[in-house]
Amino acid sequence: MSEQASLADEAINQSFGYKQELRRALKLFSLYAVAFSIISITTGLFANYGFGLAHLGAAMIWLWPVAAVGQMLIALVVAELGTRIPLAGYSYQWGARLVNTTYGWFTGFVGLCYLAVGAAAINFVVEAPIIATILNLDPSNPTTNLVITLVVFAAVLAINIISIALASRINNIAVFAEIAGMVGFGLILFVLWAIKPNHPITFLGDTGGVHGFDIIAALPFAALMGIFTLVGFELAADLGEEAVAARITVPKAVIWSVASSAILGMVALIGFTIAIPDLRTISASPVPLVDIVQYWMGDGARDVFVVIVAFAIFALDVIGLAATGRLIFSFARDNILPFSSQLRKVNPRTQTPIRALVTASSLGLVFVAWGYVSSVTGKGGDAFLLLITATATLPFIVYFLTVLAYVMRRHRMDKLPEAFDLGVWARPVMIAALVWTLIALGALMIPEAFWHADLVVVIVLAVAALWYFAVLRGRLARGEAGVEQLRP
Repeated sequence: MSEQASLADEAINQSFGYKQELRRALKLFSLYAVAFSIISITTGLFANYGFGLAHLGAAMIWLWPVAAVGQMLIALVVAELGTRIPLAGYSYQWGARLVNTTYGWFTGFVGLCYLAVGAAAINFVVEAPIIATILNLDPSNPTTNLVITLVVFAAVLAINIISIALASRINNIAVFAEIAGMVGFGLILFVLWAIKPNHPITFLGDTGGVHGFDIIAALPFAALMGIFTLVGFELAADLGEEAVAARITVPKAVIWSVASSAILGMVALIGFTIAIPDLRTISASPVPLVDIVQYWMGDGARDVFVVIVAFAIFALDVIGLAATGRLIFSFARDNILPFSSQLRKVNPRTQTPIRALVTASSLGLVFVAWGYVSSVTGKGGDAFLLLITATATLPFIVYFLTVLAYVMRRHRMDKLPEAFDLGVWARPVMIAALVWTLIALGALMIPEAFWHADLVVVIVLAVAALWYFAVLRGRLARGEAGVEQLRP
C-alpha cells in the first residue's frame, strides 16, 4: 500500500499542475493529531470557560453539543472537499479551484489573518502568562510576557524548519497529554464530587441567575466557547501535500478530530462544572478551571494541570505555524503575494518552505508587538482586544465562503474511488452546513457587543481588496498569477 499510495499522492499534485516538493510524512494518526491539536479543547476551554460561565452559569455547557453538531456538518463537507482538492493552501485552493482565483484570494486572506492574529493572541495573552506563572515570574508584566512570547515563537519556528515530521511528533504527544490532562482531570473531579457532592446534579442546569428573555440574549455569549474552540480541523487538509494516502487519511483525520474533540470536551465540561465550589467566585476568576482543580486537589495537581495547558498551547502553536506557512507557500506558488518568487521556495534538504514559515512567524510577531505596545502605553488596548475577538468570526467567514462555493460547484467534480463521499446526503449536509455557518455568524456579529469586532472583519476584507485592485487583478489579467478553475 505504501508504494501505491506514494504514486497516487504524487499524481495528485501533477493533476493540479504542481510538482511534489514537500515531504510526505504524515500518516493517519499524525494527521489526526494535527487536527486535534489545532482544535485543542484544552486551550479552548481554558481560555473561554469563564466567559461562558459569566453569561449563562453552569447551563452554558449544553451549548457545546449544539456547536459540535454544527461543526460536524462543516467537517463532513471539508472531509469530502479535502479528498478532491488535497493541496496546501486549503481555503485559497478550494475557493480558487471551485470559483476563481479572485474568490480564492479573498477566502484565503481571511484565513491567513485568522491564523496570524490567533497565534499572536494565544501566545501573548494566554501562553506567556501561564509560563510566567510556572517560572514564578510576574504574569502581569508585559515585558516578561513579550520575552516569553519571543522565545516560544523562535522554538516553534525552529521545529517547523527542521521538519514536518518533528512537528507531528510533538502533536502526537499532545493528543495523549490533552486527553490525560483536560479529560482526565474532568473525570477525577467528577468522582471527587460524587464522593462528596457540594450541590445536586441539577446544578448543571443552573443559569447563574439569568431568566426569561435574558437567557436568549445571553445565548450568543455563552455559545462562544464551543464556537471558538471547535474550529481549525480543516487545517489537516492544509497539510494534505504532506499526508500519505491523502485522499483517504485527510477526511478521516478531519471527522475523527471533530467527533473526539466534541465528546471529550463534553466529558471535561461536565466534570469541571459539576465540581464548581461556588458559582459566583469561579465566574469572576481569571482562571476558573485552575481554581476548581486547586479547590479539590491542591497545589500540586494545580501545577500539573497548568503545565499540561501550556504544552497543549505550544503544540497548537507548532502546527498552527505549519499551516500558516503552507498557506503562504500556496499563495506564493501561484504568484499571488509580493515576493512570491522567494516565498515559494522549498528547502531541498528539509523539504520545508522555510521562507514562508519565517514570513508567517514574522506576521504573527507584528500583532504581538501591537499587543505589547498597547499593554505598555495603555493606548490601543481596546483595538487589540477587538482584533482578538474578531478571530472567532474570521474562520466562519472562511467556512461560509468555502461551503457556498462547494454547494455551487460540487456537481462538476467526479467521485473518486475509495475516497470519502457524502453520496445522497451531500446536498442536505451542505445546505445544513451553510445554514449553520449563517447562524454562527449571526451569533458572532449581530449582538451590539460585537459590532466593533465586525469592523475588524471589514478592515480585513478592505486590505484584501486593496492588494487585489492595486496589484493582483493586473497579474491575473496578464496570466501571471492564479490557477485554473474546475471545468464544467
